Parts: sequence; C-alpha cells; structure tokens
Amino acid sequence: MIMWAMSDRALPRSLRMIEGFGVNTFRLVDAKGKPTFVTFHWRPKLGMQSVIWDEAVKINGADPDFHRRDLFEAIAAGDFPEWDFGVQLFDEKQAASFDFDVLDATKLVPEELVPLQIIGRMVLDRNPDNFFAETEQIAFCPANVVPGIDFSNDPLLQGRLFSYLDTQLIRLGGPNFNEIPINQPKCPWANLQRDGHMRMRVAKGRVNYEPNTLAPEAPRADPGRGFMGLTRDESGGTMRVRPESFADHYSQARMFFLSQTETEKNHIVAALVFELSKVETLAVRKRVASHLAHVDEGIAKRVAAGLRLGHEIEPAATTVPARCEIKPSPALSIIGKDQTRIIGVLVSDGADPGLIEALRTAVQKEGAKLKIVAPHVGGAKTCDGKLLEADQQLAGAPSIFFDAVAVFVSEAGARELAREAAAVDFVSAAFNHLKVIDHVPAAEPLLRRAGIADELTDAGIVRLTGADAVAGLIDVAKKTRIWDREPRVRNLP
Repeated sequence: MIMWAMSDRALPRSLRMIEGFGVNTFRLVDAKGKPTFVTFHWRPKLGMQSVIWDEAVKINGADPDFHRRDLFEAIAAGDFPEWDFGVQLFDEKQAASFDFDVLDATKLVPEELVPLQIIGRMVLDRNPDNFFAETEQIAFCPANVVPGIDFSNDPLLQGRLFSYLDTQLIRLGGPNFNEIPINQPKCPWANLQRDGHMRMRVAKGRVNYEPNTLAPEAPRADPGRGFMGLTRDESGGTMRVRPESFADHYSQARMFFLSQTETEKNHIVAALVFELSKVETLAVRKRVASHLAHVDEGIAKRVAAGLRLGHEIEPAATTVPARCEIKPSPALSIIGKDQTRIIGVLVSDGADPGLIEALRTAVQKEGAKLKIVAPHVGGAKTCDGKLLEADQQLAGAPSIFFDAVAVFVSEAGARELAREAAAVDFVSAAFNHLKVIDHVPAAEPLLRRAGIADELTDAGIVRLTGADAVAGLIDVAKKTRIWDREPRVRNLP
C-alpha cells in the first residue's frame, strides 16, 4: 500500500484514466458446482496517466472540482469514458502453488502469472439527473451477488459482507434503503420485509414469511434458482490471529518497486522523502526507512540520504524477509500507457489562423482536443482581422490543465504577454512540468521571459515555422512528458 500510494498511480490525470480492481478474491461457480477463484479488474480505454506532485497541488488550488468537472464534461460532450472488464481465473491447486496467499487482500496476482481475460466493458454514457438522488444515496454491498458468484474465505471480504450492510443501515437511515429508487432492483423482487423507517412499498395482507398457509399466492423461495453457497468441507480451529501465510509484508512491495521505470522509481523516492519530511518524530522517520530496507536497499539509502538520517539503515526485525529473486511485473508501471489528450494553445491578437486550424485538424485526427486560451475571454483577433473564439481566459487556464501546450502569438502579442505574469507562468510551468511546448518563432521573447531561452534545443521545445511542420509537432506531443528534462528542473533524492 505504501509503495502504491507513493507512486504516480496516486496522482491521476483524470478519473477517466484510473485502473480499478477488486481488492478481494471471489469465486465463480459453474452449473456443476465447480469453483474457480477470480479477481475482477477494470482497465481504462484511455490508458493510465498521472500528473506530477507540483502540478497536482496547483490543479487542486486552481479548480478543486477539476476531476469531477473533467468527468462530467467528457460525458456531456459524448466522449464517453470506457473501461474493459477483465478477470483473472485460477483454481485452488494453482493458488496453492503461488508464493503468496490469494486470500490476503494486501497481495495481488501478477498478470505475468495469471493473464487478464477481457470479458466485458463499462461505459459511462450519461450524467446524473440529480447528484444526491442518484449518487449520494447509492448503497453498494459486496454481499449482493448474482448466481454464479460466491465468496472466498478472504477474512477482509468476510468482514465486509456484514459491515457494508451495517454501514448502509446507518448512513441511509434505516432498513428500507433498498427501496430508494437508485437502489431498487430492476426486476420483480420479494424479500418479505415489512414496515420500518422510510418504508416506500405498500405491503398487502399480514404475511411476512414463507412458507405459509395464509397467503398461498405469495412468492416462494426457489431452491433451484436462488443463491446457494458453495458446498465444501472446512476444518481447523477458529482463532483470532493473523494467518502465517500473510506474514510476508515486503516481497510484493519489492516486486512493485522493481516493476517501475527509473523515472517512476525516482518519483516514489521523492514522495517518501517529501511525506516523511513532515513527520516530526525522528524515530518514526528512521523506522519507516528500516522497513524500506526490506523492499530495496537502494530506495532505503536514497530516502535516508534525502532525510539526512546520517547512518546506515538497519532493516526492521521481521520473521519473513522479502524474497531476493523476484520477477518484476511490467503491467504495474504506468509510463508508456499514457497519451496526450488535451493541447492548450495560447494565442494573442495577430496570430496565424491557418496554423491554428492545421493544428486543430491534426489534433482531432489523433482523437485529442485543442483548447484556445486567450488573454481575454472574448477571444483574439487573428492576422486576417477575424475573431478567434477562446475556450478559456488566460488567468483561469494555467498550463496545468493541459497535456501539452502551444504558443501561437504575433510579435506584438509576445511582447505584451511577456509583461503578463499569467502568460509567463503558463510557459514556465509547462516547462517545469515536463510538457511539450510548441511555439512559433515570434513567441521566443515570451519563452526567454519565462526563463527557458537556453532550453530551446530541448527535445520537447518544438519550433513551428509553418503548417507543414504540424505533423512533426504531433509526433513529439504524443510523448506526453519529456522525462529526460526532469533532472534539470528538480533535484531528485
């Protein structure tokens, strides 16, 4: 969990680019009663993508509703977010051969060990009509399953099976929360519940049980179609202890760290140093470093150096040290699975409309979007005297909202924007956040004012001299981030 939370996965670019998975292991049971362990996964069609920490802080300050707005606007525009639904399937014999316990919710099954099988999809194709009625009141519960799905002995899952029901009873005010429209089954249903707080159905007669002789026409349970738990023998003593098979706390953390690219490893180290720098108690900082020593000696040393702990880190006492020979799982890395989705174009009066439209066409061909940012919300007058409408006004649209930026300005516009702090920050922040910056030659005074004049040979700084060069610009912009630039703009532990 610590490795995961300190990684780039914890700083998503968008809710539409988050990978989801069930923490718990369930079972699938076929018509003959044969069980198979299953873990459920959601893979975003857009791929996974993150932001860097400084960017995340600024996004939160500029627009605290950024993620919800991004999701809402994408759905409203018909750009429906979509996820592939996949499963990992393995039987008990396979599970017994793994070097971890599949019933331990802190462990994952590497895809290289059990490949993911895509069996469906989920598409968000409309926004709620009423956020409270359709979102705030929804009541999820892992005990609600359809025939063919059963539960495993995962102790966390077993706890959730009753605790979620208890949560909904309190959160939604009583036992009839399943009658709230958003929680009602879409098919006919009968649970024989009666009365109680906030009852919405009008139950006729006086029978609330079955079988009965007072209401022979009342619904009856169907043993053949109703839920039947898996029949299997269980043996052993009941104890309130942590299973020995759960005792390996470090091997999968090590696997996760080794599976990251060098850039992602640097970010994990930097995040640990950053967060531990806020911890007032020195002993706690040392203790965390001592646990990191079991994950990887290199990460422990780098974190210790970043915190100036000033001594060799002694690994924490443990009964089960991490396995030394462990295979990385490339599926756990994010970099390489991202794409540029939105390009922000800063324009001024006198900009070349032909160049802007050439870029717009190329961007849309790639399935991305182009947003026009101008000093004034009314837009800018291009060199042909026509008004170019702006999507956003400069002061309210910093470059943190875009995956790449372009600066298409006139010479006079560049001189004017060089005196505007928001424009200077637009460019400098894009550079410091490792983004591709496309610009026309006239924009170079603004780039120099932003402090990147000496960086014009950077692979991510693209000088656009005409519409015919747009294709090359798009190829560079697909990189999303220029990671080679990172050591030049920040000190990494």
